[in-house]
Amino acid sequence: MSIPSRISAIYDLGQFFSFITENETDKDSNHSKFKYLQDEFFAKLKLAEIHNPWFTQDNLKFCLEQWGKILTKENLNNWVKDYSETQNSKGVGIIMAGNIPLVGFHDLISVLLSGHHAIVKTSSKDDILMSFVIDYLLEFDALKNTIQKVERLKNHDAVIATGSNNTARYFEFYFKEIPHIIRKNRTSLAVLNGNETEQDLKKLSEDIFRYFGLGCRNVTKIYLPKGFNTDKIFESFFDWSHIINHTKYSNNYDYNRAIYLMGSEDFLDNNFVVLKKSEELFSPIGVINYEFYEDLNEVKNELIQNEEKIQCVVGNNFEIKFGDTQKPSLTDYADGVDVMKFLESL
Repeated sequence: MSIPSRISAIYDLGQFFSFITENETDKDSNHSKFKYLQDEFFAKLKLAEIHNPWFTQDNLKFCLEQWGKILTKENLNNWVKDYSETQNSKGVGIIMAGNIPLVGFHDLISVLLSGHHAIVKTSSKDDILMSFVIDYLLEFDALKNTIQKVERLKNHDAVIATGSNNTARYFEFYFKEIPHIIRKNRTSLAVLNGNETEQDLKKLSEDIFRYFGLGCRNVTKIYLPKGFNTDKIFESFFDWSHIINHTKYSNNYDYNRAIYLMGSEDFLDNNFVVLKKSEELFSPIGVINYEFYEDLNEVKNELIQNEEKIQCVVGNNFEIKFGDTQKPSLTDYADGVDVMKFLESL
């Protein structure tokens, strides 16, 4: 087993992603192979959108572009250097979600770069793109027989499973006898201090609308300082007004807006997203919750109390800056659980 060889294979995939999205590639990249595969891959991207209309070409390109930037040799080597390579390769089951493109890819490369082999149950919502990625990686000698795609997990020594709160209860019971990471529903929040620039708020709209708000790193609630003019929020959203032209998003927006109208609930609306005053952290598609606050420390205490429901918090007073929620690094582990440390312990 050679971790450097596995890194080279995953790096090659990252270079392919950069080539496809017309970003800069390294001089030693295999452009002839990339050109040979590009027509097939573009067809896969179109098929992925047909199969799952939430996976628009714009969102697919954004996803691939981010992975292309992340999967550099430097990043990959820096990521794995603090972990020990396993001397006893185990079969690690991965049950993937499908809410956004390639959402299970980080788990896959974590397993591979820890020296284990992956037993993968893809989501039906993201099977086309993920299957291409798996086939691409299996072409490398260093990764032959390291990934098995299955309909049902078996012969696994550990598992990483991502799903809803309901499926998590099933997972926790079913996998209770083996080492596991079980992920539940999470969401992300924004906390404004009132000193945000126009550019900050425009970047916030990226955190909200990218992937139609379907990811756990999408902002679904905004905390605003008391007296903040909500018109500034709507103005910053303008560049995303085209989102209402997407049929599935539009249907959700219309439905939720109608529910609020029938319930005589108080909300703000700009014809493509609803701003609803609410203490709830989660919001449905087409709706952003907001809440005014007077004391920032009280907000921070509330975030601590709800930390098991929160993926990340964005704001000028927080570690993640506006516009960066959908640009995680290799060490930004879902739910804050160090997957590589977990795999190292098997």
